[in-house]
Amino acid sequence: MFYEIRRYQTQPGRRDDWVRFMEGTIIPFQTEKGMSVTASFVDEEDPDGYVWIRRFADEQERVALYAAVYESERWQQEIGPEVRRLLVMDEIRVTRAVPTEASGLR
Repeated sequence: MFYEIRRYQTQPGRRDDWVRFMEGTIIPFQTEKGMSVTASFVDEEDPDGYVWIRRFADEQERVALYAAVYESERWQQEIGPEVRRLLVMDEIRVTRAVPTEASGLR
């Protein structure tokens, strides 16, 4: 099992719009497709910063879920264009993390 910790920068002043879109559209859509979304955060020190975490059983599951989400017509036609409008795409950072034995996220 591993987690993706995804850090985004929204376009200046658009974080509230982004959070509404994430919570109202993206997270429900991805969970409907089988993704496990563990957490969603706003950065307390950066007014345009946003972080969220997804969990995967293994690489095979990640590949299958990525395909189900990002290759879908809805993502391609509706969700993806809005993502590109609200985020600074060059600032997306993804860290894969495996919980330690003592972690509460195992």
